[in-house]
Amino acid sequence: MHDASDRSTWLSAAKATRPLFVGLDLGGTNMKAGIVDDAGRTVAYHSEPSHVDRGPDDVARRLGGMVATLCESAGLASSDIAAVGLGTPGPQNLQTGVLHDTGNMPGFEGFPIRDRVADACGLTVTFANDATAAAYGEYWIGSGRALASMVFWTLGTGIGGGVIIGDACLEGHHSHATECGHIIVDTSDAARDCPCGQRGHLEAYASATSLVTIARERLASAADGPLADAVAGGAELTPILIAEAARGGDPLAMDLILDAARWMGIGTVNLMHVIDPEGVVFGGAMTFDGEGDPVGKAFLERIRQEVRERAFPVLARETTIHYAALGGDAGYIGAAGLARAAFRRRSG
Repeated sequence: MHDASDRSTWLSAAKATRPLFVGLDLGGTNMKAGIVDDAGRTVAYHSEPSHVDRGPDDVARRLGGMVATLCESAGLASSDIAAVGLGTPGPQNLQTGVLHDTGNMPGFEGFPIRDRVADACGLTVTFANDATAAAYGEYWIGSGRALASMVFWTLGTGIGGGVIIGDACLEGHHSHATECGHIIVDTSDAARDCPCGQRGHLEAYASATSLVTIARERLASAADGPLADAVAGGAELTPILIAEAARGGDPLAMDLILDAARWMGIGTVNLMHVIDPEGVVFGGAMTFDGEGDPVGKAFLERIRQEVRERAFPVLARETTIHYAALGGDAGYIGAAGLARAAFRRRSG
């Protein structure tokens, strides 16, 4: 797994392949930045709290300032950076560089973040949805590097996604493409409420938030087992606690995780039937430590099983399904990669 915080993995500026790019990944809690060379290798890395409560102007100023911080740490001048890429939570207007509904960043609605960051760092900024940026990172140098097209899922508090086809990101006319967590998977009267305000969306069944919600409901009628005992003893109910219980043999905990995987399989088949990608990649915090972990392995295999049972035969047989390789670094690497792609288009 890629880990930008490990300095031993950094490439020296002297050995980097020019041109160089900076990727910025803004999250509600932290923001990450890295200098990335033309081959996708990290030259320098920096992370700091987002402090979104200080407002959008402060965040934009500090995002721009991170470029200078990175250059100083790598012994570079800002003139050594060809362009900057910025990924932020969406939805946005990618053409104007303005944020729309930002959910966990109140007060950012309508803020022209792309241009404010460009003003702060003095460089051209390419703007993208954060999940799209992460998708591009995996496509460029991660699990999707051998794929001509891919669907990327990012599983965490919510569910995001990205679609890459022939080096191009699917963005949509209104900048709202690949809101994959909001695929409708349940149209019944009992459909679950999604945090977006609608009902029956995938995010209401397979996100970290929904996993905890459903677990709490199930625990109300299941009074025994390791998970129930832990919660009764005062432990906070989280996806991590559920996974730990599943590793310890708790059938309820494993059932909760595999049911989330079933819903993810259904969502995956929906996208496969529309897009017909060469591969599907799963990333984000809720991947249960990947295939090297028994719970992570079972989660992904349950998704694959759902695909085998529901997808058209050729798609079920030929589409690869894997975990992501870049972890939390995919966002800034992908943002830098998108800046690189835009720079190449401008340069002819």
